[in-house]
Amino acid sequence: MEVYDHQNKRQGGRTGQFAAGLVVGIFTTLLVVCVAYLGFQIQQTVENARQESQQVNADGAGQDGSLSETVADKIDRLVYMIENYYYKDDVTREDLEEGIYQGLMEAVGDPYTNYFTADDFETFMEQATGAYYGIGAYVAQDVERNYPKINSPIPGSPAEEVGMRPDDIIYEVDGVSTYGMDLDKVVSLIKGEEGTTVNITLYRKGEYLDVEVQRRQVEIPTVEQKMLGDGMAYIRIIEFDDVTPGQFRTALDASRSSGMKGLVLDLRGNPGGSVNAVVDIARMLLPKGLVVYTEDKYGKREEYTCDGSNEFELPLVVLVDGNSASASELLSGAIQDYGKGTLVGTTTFGKGIVQQMLTLRDGSAIKITISSYYTPKGRNIHGVGIEPDVACPFDGEAYYGSGFDNQLEKAREVLSEMIE
Repeated sequence: MEVYDHQNKRQGGRTGQFAAGLVVGIFTTLLVVCVAYLGFQIQQTVENARQESQQVNADGAGQDGSLSETVADKIDRLVYMIENYYYKDDVTREDLEEGIYQGLMEAVGDPYTNYFTADDFETFMEQATGAYYGIGAYVAQDVERNYPKINSPIPGSPAEEVGMRPDDIIYEVDGVSTYGMDLDKVVSLIKGEEGTTVNITLYRKGEYLDVEVQRRQVEIPTVEQKMLGDGMAYIRIIEFDDVTPGQFRTALDASRSSGMKGLVLDLRGNPGGSVNAVVDIARMLLPKGLVVYTEDKYGKREEYTCDGSNEFELPLVVLVDGNSASASELLSGAIQDYGKGTLVGTTTFGKGIVQQMLTLRDGSAIKITISSYYTPKGRNIHGVGIEPDVACPFDGEAYYGSGFDNQLEKAREVLSEMIE
């Protein structure tokens, strides 16, 4: 019995080992299958990700902003074709490279986003210092015609002396067409050594006018002040740069010491300038509250405010026209929103966006639009402009014929009624 029982126990042990082995075998097989399947899935996931990455890179730039091999190869092929098949041999590799950079900025479709070569950027910075050799005129872009135009000649400048006027189209510079040309390129063509001349073809009301202008050092005033009589002061802001707030404060003080009872603030032909400068001036005029705010594409909002400690308490009339742009619209829009003054003239230009200059290691730079700005009441006037409270079209024939400024006279009329 004990042997039997012993034999039965041994026989039962063999059966258990077989069953256990079978289970282990099945489990091992399943484990191998699962691992194989999991490995296959991982491989497929990695392969798909790799293919998607290749597709993204094939379509353009990588995540780090670098060009994909496809784009870089295409550019190389195009350069090769130009160098080997273009019928002229006066196109340099540098020309092609600069064209690529300019083309990138133009592809944005924003006339205010531009590429500057190192020379162009140097020219831009020279102008920012307030003195340069040129003809003394502010230029702007005529969007409809795609030509540059005279925004306003600087008083006492060569441009004013030869009779250049606001809205004159700059058709050619020394025989070079300016159609579609970036404004900074136009300026670089006009500038030159002191005492030399530049030939400019203007288009004005259906006529082409050729003028020869001598280049000389041009000092750029930003503020003009005078008294108009009957206690009416006149201050013109030509543009907004770093020195303008100080000059404006000096002009205000001079007006007050001369018995100012009301002010005509002339922003006609003002192309804009520094946001910080115009905000500083607004703080000499506005009550406590927002001056302007900006928003970028991420919805980030930046506010510029005024504490109201220097609020202007006298009657105020602001002159504006179709060449009042950017920072000048910011100021006139805020004055209108707060009801601090009456706008007289014509609808402003309509530039409600902000640019920033970004420099590169080789001395070149880009000016790129980074945000939109809004008046205190939330108006974005880009492409629309600001409507004046009192419409008064400019009478060019009277002004250039006899010097009669009908818009200024209208402003005096409105201000006189406000003073009384």
